[in-house]
Parts: sequence; structure tokens; C-alpha cells
Amino acid sequence: MTQSKTTQKMPPMLPHIRALETYEGVDPMEVLAERAGVPPEKIIRLNGNENPYGPSPKVAKALGSFQNFNHYPDPGQRNLRRVLSGYLNVDPERIVAGNGSDELIDLLLRTYVGVGDNVIIPTPTFGMYSFSAGICGGEAIAVERDDNFEIDLESMKSAITAKSKIIFLASPNNPTGNIIAESQTRALLDTGLLVVMDEAYFEFCGETAIPLLAEYKNLVVLRTFSKWAGLAGLRIGVGAMDPDLAATMMAMKPPYNVNLAAEVALTTSLEDTPGLLERVKQIVAERDRMMQRLQQIPNLKPWPSRANFILCQVPEGRGKEIFESLCSRGIFLRYWGSGRLKNFIRTSIGLPHETDAVVEAFAELCA
Repeated sequence: MTQSKTTQKMPPMLPHIRALETYEGVDPMEVLAERAGVPPEKIIRLNGNENPYGPSPKVAKALGSFQNFNHYPDPGQRNLRRVLSGYLNVDPERIVAGNGSDELIDLLLRTYVGVGDNVIIPTPTFGMYSFSAGICGGEAIAVERDDNFEIDLESMKSAITAKSKIIFLASPNNPTGNIIAESQTRALLDTGLLVVMDEAYFEFCGETAIPLLAEYKNLVVLRTFSKWAGLAGLRIGVGAMDPDLAATMMAMKPPYNVNLAAEVALTTSLEDTPGLLERVKQIVAERDRMMQRLQQIPNLKPWPSRANFILCQVPEGRGKEIFESLCSRGIFLRYWGSGRLKNFIRTSIGLPHETDAVVEAFAELCA
């Protein structure tokens, strides 16, 4: 029996959605192994700023013994907001949890940004800000950082237009690893725009804008459990903000946006905070060891970092070649391949043997 051909057409997509460029995430080990032609267990994957030690050992036990996965999570996030209040040292009504901080970025943009509006972003920085702004039909106004990757404060303020809604900041910044001075944060808050401070790597540097929430209603601080707590695969982030904004976001978010497994893992992680922070100390110590070794390689410039990664400047015009050579050896780092970062490769901080392999490869390829 032959099927008749339909004459119906698909309705047209929104132009700004059709024009989106896909955000490049991290491929799984099996895909990387096939690409490099080596077994998955031989792959060194340091392109996602993941925690090499994984979650607290108590997390697996808690997940295995939890009995209520057949129930929906609490849409009001009551227990989550209570335990996160202690972690962030802010009142529960200021808190919203999300399916990763990516969801919170998306919710904030949908709250403030419509077609034709814009956000201000000091670049280079985390690509999700501009990607998510594009989904809303907004424009990301990129303001180049200076030669040391510090924010150009005057250029940031000059870029503001009547259509500007949000300023996105990351501290430590991804991929450059440097932090933002409080004086700069205050100056941008004084513009009256919403300032979103993304502190995904807070635990590795210990400096936060959280105390400024008491002074500025237009400040939002984001954190994640992907990095320090090793929960990247369970997707849970948190935002601290003005209570009125938090109430609005709680009302507009999907009711069950944080799954029960993520909630169990988060609460268990906070119960084991001392153990997890010991692992953070190990990662910071390994970062410092890696920096010392990278600094000894001729023709390679590692940039100082307060996060769990190091941005490396390779010889002019050789970024793609060196990146692909690393991939062929089963070493997968982060490369952008265009603009200001065309001669830069970022490496996450992994286990000591992974550090040694990356350093030795860089030393050979940059010679």
C-alpha cells in the first residue's frame, strides 16, 4: 500500500531561532575514543572543567537507598532552598535552584530580554550567555577585554544602550581564569542594569559577590555543583537574588525542573562539604603544579588562573595544528579556533598522571 504525499508545509520558524549557531558541548568518552582510535580508558578528557575525583562517595550510597524516585520533586523547592540557604548564607526566599546554572541563565534572559533587546558581555567568556540571549531574540554586545583579559570598564559602560537589559560577568572568568574586582562589580551595578555574576568556580578561589546582595537589588549570583561537588552529570545550579525576582522565577520555571536524584545528591554533598573541599584543595594544588611545569615550556604561555583550568597561549598560527595533534594522542582539551582565542587552548585540571601527559605533549608540540 503506498502512502499519499502530504501537501502540507511546516509553519515558518522564528528567524532568530533558525539563525542560531549550536553551542558546542563536550562529547562523551566513547565518541572521543573512536575519533582518536584509542580505548576509552586511555582517553584524557580535560575539555569540560569537570571534577576528576567525582562526587562525594556518600552520594552513590544516598542515591542507592532513596525510596521515592516514583514521586515528583517539590515544585516549591522547600528543602532545597533551606539547605542552600546555609551554603550561600542568604535567606531561602532569595534562592532559586535550576537544572544546571544554564537553566537559570535562560530563565533570567526570558524574564528581561525580548526581540531587539541586548545584553553586555565582556569577551572572551562563557558562551552560554550569548547563545541563550539569541534564543530570546536578543543581541549579545561583546566588549573585548584588555591585553591582560581584564574588564575594560569604560568600554562596558559605553556599550550600554536603551535596549540593554543585563550585564553578564563570570568570576573567575571562563576561559581566562581571572576574577573581577569588587570596585568593577559595583561600578557596573551602579548602571542600574541587572548584573548576573556567575561564580561557577567560586570554591577554587573563595571570592564572592554574595555580600553585595544586601546593597543591590539588581544583582544575581549564580553557583553550580558541577565543578567543586562533581555533579556535572546531574545538572544542578543555584541562583541568589532579590526576593521579588526569585518569586517571579519560581513562578515561571517548570514545576519539577530539579529532579529528585539531583536534590538527593546536592543535600548529601553539602553534608560532606569538608570532604569535598579537601578535594578542591587537591585540585588547586595540582593546578599550581601544572602551572609551574607549563611555565617551563618554551613558546607556551599559561595564563594565571583562580579556577580549575588553565588557558594556554600557543605559538602564533599553530592553535588548530597543536589541538588536533593532542586529539590524535587521545588528549582532548578545549579549543575555539577563531577570533582572539585562535592561538589559545584551555586545559582542565585533572589527575596528576593526566597533568604529566598534557605537559609532555605541549612540550613536544610547541618546540
